[in-house]
Amino acid sequence: MKIIKPYYIIEDEILPEKIIKAVEKAGRTCYKSEKNISEGSAEKFIASIIRRGHESVLEHEKITVRFICDRGVSHEIVRHRIASFSQESTRYCNYSGDKFGNELTFIEPCFWDKNSDKYNLWVGTLKTIEKNYLSLIEMGARPEEARSILPNSLKTEIVVTMNLREWRHFFRMRCDKAAHPQIRELAIPLLKEFRSRLPVLFGDIGFSDQGDSSEQSK
Repeated sequence: MKIIKPYYIIEDEILPEKIIKAVEKAGRTCYKSEKNISEGSAEKFIASIIRRGHESVLEHEKITVRFICDRGVSHEIVRHRIASFSQESTRYCNYSGDKFGNELTFIEPCFWDKNSDKYNLWVGTLKTIEKNYLSLIEMGARPEEARSILPNSLKTEIVVTMNLREWRHFFRMRCDKAAHPQIRELAIPLLKEFRSRLPVLFGDIGFSDQGDSSEQSK
């Protein structure tokens, strides 16, 4: 059994100037003001349309991110409707195989201390699940059958592509204090990175680090 921390990988090469110029060019079509495009005009134009709530213009550009998280978090991610998802399948992945190290991998919860009784109970439960999963496979069960005992803590990989408007919605929802701590654990550092790289597009979205136990990215 392996226990790892969650992290994310930005799959796209983010080219800020290219992205904001493409958004500006598309957006100015609405006003037929393409002649006003000049050095530095994209930032001003985008800031203006965001203030006015004209965010449909942001849908012309997208970013793809790979999340390595537990399946409970992935269930929340896929609730964002305007997105494309490709996820590791417990139906086809046989975790008793060599490429998985002949073991199950789980995501460490950010809300329990490693020395606590709760954490120890969690570890003991997962050891039993792993043992029984591998036994089912040895007994001839197919992965799609054995997966019925796999928990939310199981590690999964999910590749997510959203347009810029949907990423803004994602961050407003998943960085909020009311969001689940494990999705905030990923969403807050990802938002910080988006804000750093694309400030005109994400700099206005706030967040609180309160309750955020770590910032994991690779």
